[in-house]
Amino acid sequence: MSERKNFNVAVVGATGMVGRTILQVLKDRSFPIDSLYLFSSKKSAGQKVEFNGKDYIVEELTETSFDRDIDVALFSAGGTISEKFAPIAASKGVVVIDNSSHWRMDKDIPLIVPEVNGETAFKNNGIIANPNCSTIQSVVPLRPLHDKFKIKRIIYNTYQAVSGSGVKGVADLENGTCENYPYPIAKNCLPHIDVFLENGYTKEEMKMIEETNKILEDDSIKVTATTVRVPIKNSHAVSINLEFEKPFEIEEIFELLKNADGVVLQDDVKNLVYPLEETANGKDEVFVGRIRRDFSVENGINFWCVADNIRKGAATNTVQIAELIVSRL
Repeated sequence: MSERKNFNVAVVGATGMVGRTILQVLKDRSFPIDSLYLFSSKKSAGQKVEFNGKDYIVEELTETSFDRDIDVALFSAGGTISEKFAPIAASKGVVVIDNSSHWRMDKDIPLIVPEVNGETAFKNNGIIANPNCSTIQSVVPLRPLHDKFKIKRIIYNTYQAVSGSGVKGVADLENGTCENYPYPIAKNCLPHIDVFLENGYTKEEMKMIEETNKILEDDSIKVTATTVRVPIKNSHAVSINLEFEKPFEIEEIFELLKNADGVVLQDDVKNLVYPLEETANGKDEVFVGRIRRDFSVENGINFWCVADNIRKGAATNTVQIAELIVSRL
């Protein structure tokens, strides 16, 4: 455990949806902060942000922003910003935890979900990547199942809320417009998140595929995904189909998930108990239910997984990584 009591923290992208939620999670989890620095684009600089009863003025992010005593910097300002400024911060001795997709598949950058591969976070060269929101909530329940029965294949089907697109996505849902999406999200489910690639998958789908293998540290797992944007304001749901190498009893699956770190089991179908997006809103846990055997294969299961994509899928996971890092400073 760290001998220090408090730490100097920077939040980059502090005025955005995830940045503001990071500040809320830091407060909710009583993160031990000494000095707090808030950075943003020139456009948002000068805004006043309240944190723990004190007002902070947001500064413009520049190449000299990290020329001060900062222990950890939580980045949520997009890939272009992270590409330029994360190495600058790391060169000054700051540990960067980055929410963008830019560093995730870099072989030298750890990709971390604390409940799944927390120890890997300490094998960093100053930058740690935060995974995609849907990947995060999926791998939390997958970890104990993989350890016990070895996952052979994963099929993901996601139902992703508009908050995953930021304020513009939320505005499209609430206003019935299509400024952010190609079709009105208020009336449709769109099997289209991020850009389409030459292989026919979207970038979001490939993120889930590649990140799952990296986080579970097993490239032998076959993964496929279909990601869908749905007219829900917040919290993502994922239908997960698994095929194991080893046989199992369904009671073992329930027991493993009931005791899994970061998982809340909600599965009582006789009483219509299963995870809902509304249940997950504002929570940091991953909610799992609808667990059942897949009778179409020898060793398969299906289950339903829901989490708050802005908290656990972004802000909370980032803060949890920071908690790990400062525990050894």
